[in-house]
Amino acid sequence: MRPRARARTTGSVAFPFRGALGGERPRRLPGSVVSRFSPSFGASAHALPPSAEIGNMAARSVWAVRRLVQRLLASKAASEGRGWPHSFSTATQRTAGEDCSSEDPPDELGPSLAERTLKLKAVKLEKEVQDLTMRYQRAVADGENIRRRTQRCVEDAKIFAVVGAGIGGSAVAHFLQQHFGPRVQIDVFEKGTVGGRLATISVNKQHYESGAASFHSLSLHMQDFVKQLGLRHRREVVGRSAIFSGEHFVLEETDWYLLNLFRLWWHYGISFLRLQMWVEEVMEKFMRIYKYQAHGYAFSGVEELLYSLGESAFVNMTQRSVAESLLQVGVTQRFIDDVVSAVLRASYGQSAAMPAFAGAMSLAGAQGSLWSVEGGNKLVCSGLLKLTKANVIHATVTSVTLQNTEGKPLYYVEYENEVGNGSDFYDIVVIATPLHLDNGSSGITFEGFDPPIDAAQGSFQPTVVSLVHGYLNSSYFGFPDPKLFPFASILTTDFPNFFCSLDNICPVNISANFRRKQPQEAAVWRVQSPKPLLRSQLKTLFRSYYSVQTAEWRAHPVYGPHSTLPRFALHDQLFHLNALEWAASSVEVMAVAAKNVALLAYNRWYQDLDKIDQKDLMHKVKTEL
Repeated sequence: MRPRARARTTGSVAFPFRGALGGERPRRLPGSVVSRFSPSFGASAHALPPSAEIGNMAARSVWAVRRLVQRLLASKAASEGRGWPHSFSTATQRTAGEDCSSEDPPDELGPSLAERTLKLKAVKLEKEVQDLTMRYQRAVADGENIRRRTQRCVEDAKIFAVVGAGIGGSAVAHFLQQHFGPRVQIDVFEKGTVGGRLATISVNKQHYESGAASFHSLSLHMQDFVKQLGLRHRREVVGRSAIFSGEHFVLEETDWYLLNLFRLWWHYGISFLRLQMWVEEVMEKFMRIYKYQAHGYAFSGVEELLYSLGESAFVNMTQRSVAESLLQVGVTQRFIDDVVSAVLRASYGQSAAMPAFAGAMSLAGAQGSLWSVEGGNKLVCSGLLKLTKANVIHATVTSVTLQNTEGKPLYYVEYENEVGNGSDFYDIVVIATPLHLDNGSSGITFEGFDPPIDAAQGSFQPTVVSLVHGYLNSSYFGFPDPKLFPFASILTTDFPNFFCSLDNICPVNISANFRRKQPQEAAVWRVQSPKPLLRSQLKTLFRSYYSVQTAEWRAHPVYGPHSTLPRFALHDQLFHLNALEWAASSVEVMAVAAKNVALLAYNRWYQDLDKIDQKDLMHKVKTEL
């Protein structure tokens, strides 16, 4: 029984690692192996001695163990590099056990563990190098795309300069951004306050209009600005008007419309109807400009614009006087002297000898409904600049120099302010301020232009607005008792000549329960005059007053016949917006000029010449519609 026991012991000793590594019970050797080492299974006379057979068996076991360890280590390294199953899994153990059962060792052990590990690391590094190379190539391509886009942005960058932050400058900045896109940079130069002739004065903690007080209902651009900016119309406080000749009232308004018509007919016949028909005809043709601008058409000169609206009739109206034109349509001289002259003095501070086209624009403002902006009309200017995100520079522009004549021009603008002098380059420059003659020279010099630019046309009419807080001297107007004075607005004929109009005005913010001051109460009166009022003149108009505040500027051109009308385009991309003032001057006219200049700059920039100075536009617009 001992040989059997020894044979069983030998089988269990031959493979002690399988149970140790795999957690299984030791297995016996195959039968052929057991028969060699166990005498009970008929060992022959040539069998090796037991000690030699044990040594041989040990040698085989050592070789099997070495092979198993190499496989296990190689399998572990591969699993870490490639994500293979762990070398100590059951499947790996079985393979190792079967390999250990091989009778003859292989002639070569194969690559060493270090070589396999290096190869695996080499494969892994090669993949990492390929991945990094691809990422680098993508980064280089992305960088090149960014560089090209940046270069295109720099090449396409548009920097515009607008000189003047009144209604013309604010509107043209808005229209330029509207057409060229939001990426343009617009610098607006203003030496005073934003708003220009749209301004207010504070009296007794209330703000009152010192510039343009109201707008006509047909001022479409102004209506659109108010809508875009979310502003509101100011509540109208009704008041009666009259025309004063220096001695008495030549015309008084009542609260009854039919009675007013009867008075006009009684004094002047049907002259007021003929005047109204003449003004409506002019305005109907002028309103065509909104259709032209809606279709993108622009004009390089004032004469081209007027001709497109009313052909030669409009151009001739800039050479003939208001009085001459009205007399031709049957309006009486008396009506012109009493009514027409009073309206023109209140608007322009000038007489009926001014050109007919400007006079028609002024007379149109005296008819129909008027409106103003709650909080002040100047809010339109500041709101447009804020909407445009324009860069407002408080400085005085001194010169504009042409720097580059190859391709598109480049303009060098120099300016000065309290800090010092400054300058910059611009692609487009718009002059939105009057270039009037002052001591023989205009305010801005133009250098480097061939032929030289001389945009100054003439002088501007000085206008003084005085806001007087006090008690009106109603006796001067023929009303000894102030309580009986019924008028809130007084226009004058050619006499008296020291003031043009007198208005009992309301603040820019009107509450729901606001009421106009009675004549016997202290109120704020707006006096418009050609010169500052003297103390004696103030005493003539007011019994007493608490304060007097004035605003003085050159509001309108001194109109007269001109041989040639100015042009909007001074150079390729240099424009004078206020050129249209020499045909007519009002807030809405400046807005129309701003839209025209923006379209002109846009069409010239992109060489859309079919949209500039086109003839017979009315027919073309109808065809496009």
